[in-house]
Amino acid sequence: MPKSRIRKKADFTPPPEKNAAVIKLGARGWVAPLMLAFFVVGLAWIVLFYVTQGDLPINAFGNWNIVVGFGFIAGGFVVSTQWK
Repeated sequence: MPKSRIRKKADFTPPPEKNAAVIKLGARGWVAPLMLAFFVVGLAWIVLFYVTQGDLPINAFGNWNIVVGFGFIAGGFVVSTQWK
C-alpha cells in the first residue's frame, strides 16, 4: 500500500506590530510609604489611646480618638487605590 503524503501547515507569521501610544502616568513611588505611614499612625493612635486609658493622644477627644485612628487607617486604604 502506498504511503500518503504529509501535509505541512503554513508557518505562523505574527501580525505586524502597531506603534501604540504609550501613556505614562508618572512615578508613584510616594504611594506605598504614605499608605504604610497612614496605617502605622492609625494603629499607633488607637493603641496609645487604649494603653494610656484615654489620656493620650488627645484627652479632649475622649472616645473619638478611636474614630481618628480608624480615619487614618481608612486614609491608608484610600491612598492604596493609587498603587500600581
